[in-house]
Amino acid sequence: MSTPLYDALTQFAAQSPLRMAMPGHKGKPIPGLPAEYARLDFTELPPTGNLYGEDMDCIAQAEQAWAEAWGADSCLFLTGGSTQGVHTMLLLSDSDTVLTDRVSHRSIHTGLALLGKTPVWLTRPWLSDVGTAGPLEPEAVEAALKAHPECKTVCVTSPTYYGVLSDISALAEVCHRHGAKLLVDGAHGAHLFLLGENPYRGADLVTVSAHKTLPAPGQSALLFGTGITLDQLRQASLIFATSSPSYPMMAALDALRPWLLAEGKRRYQETAQMTAQLRKKYPALTETDAKLDPTRFTLCTENGYQVEKFLQEHNIWPEMADSEHVVFILTCADGVEEVERLEQALDALGLHGKTRPHSTVSAPPLPQSVRTPREALFAPKEAVDMTQAVGRIAAEQIAPYPPGVPIAAPGERIDEKILAYLEQLGYNKMKTTVLR
Repeated sequence: MSTPLYDALTQFAAQSPLRMAMPGHKGKPIPGLPAEYARLDFTELPPTGNLYGEDMDCIAQAEQAWAEAWGADSCLFLTGGSTQGVHTMLLLSDSDTVLTDRVSHRSIHTGLALLGKTPVWLTRPWLSDVGTAGPLEPEAVEAALKAHPECKTVCVTSPTYYGVLSDISALAEVCHRHGAKLLVDGAHGAHLFLLGENPYRGADLVTVSAHKTLPAPGQSALLFGTGITLDQLRQASLIFATSSPSYPMMAALDALRPWLLAEGKRRYQETAQMTAQLRKKYPALTETDAKLDPTRFTLCTENGYQVEKFLQEHNIWPEMADSEHVVFILTCADGVEEVERLEQALDALGLHGKTRPHSTVSAPPLPQSVRTPREALFAPKEAVDMTQAVGRIAAEQIAPYPPGVPIAAPGERIDEKILAYLEQLGYNKMKTTVLR
C-alpha cells in the first residue's frame, strides 16, 4: 500500500540534499528530539510537494488516498487541528445564518464571529439519568429548517466529549431535502470508520482530529469533503492555516493510513471490546442511554473531580472530569496492561459493581442573545468578577474546558440562572470578560 508523501520525503532525505532553505535545522538533529524528526522536516520544494499548491503532487496523492479510504471525494491534511477544519467548513457554508448545535466546541463560536455568521441554536434532549446531552434528533433539525428557511447550513458535533453519537446519515437526509449543507465537527471520531460503516456518510464536510483518537502527532487532523473539490478545501483553509505546515505531521498522516487499513480495524475492535467490559464493571454511560462511540468510557460518579484527583495522584490521567463524570479516551495504544492498571485504581475507589448514581445536573439554560458573535468579538471589553457579571453581555465563552462547550457564548446575556448553573458544575473561574 503506497505512502506517496512519506516515500517522497524519505527518498529525498536519503540523497543528502544541500538545504539552503527552511527549516533552520537543515535536517540535522534538533536538540532534545529524535534525529528522524528533523530528517523528514522540509519546506515546499519540488520533491516534497506543496500542501496549498495546485499540482497533484505527493501530498495531494496522499490526501486522495485518505479520501478513498474514508469514502469521500476529497481530503485536506490539517496541521492546525480540527479548529482549522471547523473554520474552513464555516467559510465554505452557503448562508450567513447557520443552524448550530448548541453542544459545540468553542472553535465553532470563534469561527462564527470571525466570519460574521449568526447562529440559530439547535438544542438537544437531556439525558437526565446521566446528566449529559443526548443525540441530535432529525425531527428537531427538520423543524428548525422549516422555521428558518434562510439557513442553508447546519453545523453539528458528533461524537460529543462524552461519546454520544448522532445519526449523521439521517441528519444529512433532512438537510439535503431542505437544500442545506451538513457540516460535522467529528474531532473525536477519527477512528469510527474502522469500527464498521463510516458513520459520517452523507455529510458534506467533516473534520476529524487524527491526534485525538488515532496514533498521530498533536495538531494533526483531516478535513473530508463530499461534492467539494480538493482545490476548494485548499483555498478556504489557506485563510486560517499557517503557510509553513509541518511535514513530519503530514508524513505521519500518510504513513498512518495503510497501517490503519491493515491493522487498525482489528486493534480498534479490541479497544471497543475492552471498553464494553469497563462499562459492564463500573457505573458508566452505556448504549441503553444513547448510541455511543464504542471506545469512549465515561464513568458516572457522585464527584468526578474527586475521582480525577485520586487517579492523578496514582499517575493515571483521564481526559477530563466534571461534577458527575470522568471521561477516558481509549485507543489502539491501550492494551490489557493499561486497562488492568485503570481497573485497579477504580477498584481501589470501590467503584467495581457500584450502582450508577442518578444525576442531579439539569440541562443548561439557554441565554438571551443580545449581540452577534462578531459584534461581541470586536466590541470594547472589560474583566469583572463572576459575581458582578449578572445582567452583563458575555464577551468570551464561559465554558468549563474541557469539553469547551459554552454555557454562555459571546453576545449572550449572563443572568442568575447562568451563574447558578456554573456553580452547580463546580466552575471555579473567578473572573470573566464582558462588553463595556
